[in-house]
Amino acid sequence: MHGTGVRAEAYSRSLREVRERVAQLPHLGRLSGCFWGEQHGARLSAGLSVPEYDRSRGGRRDADEETIARWAVLYTDPWYELRLLRSAWKAAGELPPDVDPPAELLRVQLDGFVASPDLRARLARAELDASFDAALAALRAAPEFDEAVRTADDDMSEHRQAIARALIAFTLADAQARFEQAGPTVDGHTRDELVELLTDELYGYTRGIGDWLARPFKGVAAWATTRLVERRRGAISDLAAPAAGDILLYQARGGDIRAAIRQAVADTRAARVTILAHSLGGIAAVDLLVAEPIAEVDRLVTVGSQASFLYEIGALVSLRAPDPLPDHFPAWLNIYDPRDFLSYVGAGVFPGRVEDQEVDNVQPFPQSHSAYWSNRYVWEAVGAFVR
Repeated sequence: MHGTGVRAEAYSRSLREVRERVAQLPHLGRLSGCFWGEQHGARLSAGLSVPEYDRSRGGRRDADEETIARWAVLYTDPWYELRLLRSAWKAAGELPPDVDPPAELLRVQLDGFVASPDLRARLARAELDASFDAALAALRAAPEFDEAVRTADDDMSEHRQAIARALIAFTLADAQARFEQAGPTVDGHTRDELVELLTDELYGYTRGIGDWLARPFKGVAAWATTRLVERRRGAISDLAAPAAGDILLYQARGGDIRAAIRQAVADTRAARVTILAHSLGGIAAVDLLVAEPIAEVDRLVTVGSQASFLYEIGALVSLRAPDPLPDHFPAWLNIYDPRDFLSYVGAGVFPGRVEDQEVDNVQPFPQSHSAYWSNRYVWEAVGAFVR
């Protein structure tokens, strides 16, 4: 069961991802979907409330924070590292007559680059293959690439890593635009695996990024994000209206969504049902299971959800603090990512009734909120919980 802001195309992609993961864990049984967004979700009708709508449509470790900040920038500006590389090194000195300059080698490698079957298969599985082709074409035509490779030394590994990150960042940003999503459809682990494989195929080595290249990202991340929001408020409102609207609509008239969940459970015709719910879907599932016993539901898994927070502030429809969960409430696994600021823990709120499981999607917020389904650690937790 999906969360806030999800509509048909995004739901179908998520469902395919979940179905593939469930198939790898046969003991989980048969998967059924619960898609409520199209019928019961919110819509922004004309955008009349948004200023200048028509004009603007269109605790972690320091190394982790640098990585998250770097990707926060690259998602909005894929060529950023390439521009940094323009002044990173002096151009290579005098070379023997029979040795090509590093810049020419990099240009030839990129012009003739053909992804391996392994890389192609991984991209296709995440529905990123068309976006990767667009990224290759864009990079080959980008002045930033020509300017960056002129500073390459004989080793070229840092340049190849930056090129790989630029290509994957462009790929994910392009896929985001194609699918009209708020963030990438893959988690950070999958993203980093793609970068590593691509770097190796560009004849590089996945050494750690140098301090000189990582240092700028902390300061730039907040600036780039703010400027992006300012320039694209109308477009962002189009994307945000379903997400924010679904939450408000649920608080006002959530009975329709809870009824859809109840019907989806009945449609499974199964004796034992586990509800797997993301974000607002988790809130709705908790409200439903608090309000009425559903005998066949013996497990609840919430992912990136806010039910415990709403309970603490007195906004959970079905239960008011300090009242406990009813005895009929099923076993509950709550999966969260500390960098997903829309995910909360529940064990301290409902002692003995909730098992919290931390995962790391290795994505900045808000991308961290939509990257759970491709994270293998999520499925390890689900597989261990549903027995």
